[in-house]
Amino acid sequence: MEVIQSFTIDHTRLKPGIYVSREDRGFTTFDLRITEPNAEPAVEPAAMHSIEHLMATWFRNSRVKDDVVYVGPMGCLTGMYLIMTGSYCVLDIRELTTECLEWILKQDEVPAASPESCGNYLLHDLEGCKRECARYLDRLRNDFHCEYTKLRITLADGKTFADA
Repeated sequence: MEVIQSFTIDHTRLKPGIYVSREDRGFTTFDLRITEPNAEPAVEPAAMHSIEHLMATWFRNSRVKDDVVYVGPMGCLTGMYLIMTGSYCVLDIRELTTECLEWILKQDEVPAASPESCGNYLLHDLEGCKRECARYLDRLRNDFHCEYTKLRITLADGKTFADA
C-alpha cells in the first residue's frame, strides 16, 4: 500500500499555521493547524466541536461560500481541514481565517447546538473554543507558518515516499 500523503509530514516539526495539504481534481485541502502536534495539548473535543460549528457557519456564509466544500476537524484534534474549489493560496486562506476567528470571538452561542440539529449537542464548549481561537489568531498574525517539513518513508517492499 502507498503511504497517505498527510502521513509524510514531519509532525515533530509542524507548527501552528496554514498549509496546503493537497491539491487535486479542482480541490485544495488546507490544513488549519491550531496547535503544535505532539508538543502541545490537542484541542479538547468539546471546544473543537464548537470550533467546527462556528467555522463551518462562518465560511458557508462568507464571500467565498460558493467555493467551500468542507470544514471539519482533524482526527488528532490539532486543527481543522478546509476544502475549497477555486484558486486560493495560503495567504488568501490566512486572511479569511483571520476574519473567521475575529467573528468567532464575538459570538455568544454556538450555532446549531440543539438535539434537532447536532448529533452530539451536549459536547460543546464556547469558552474553550474562544480561548483556542484567540491563541490561533495571535499565531496567524505574529508567528505564521505555511511550509511543511516532509519525511522520507521507506516501506518494507522498498518503495520510498518523500515530498509526496
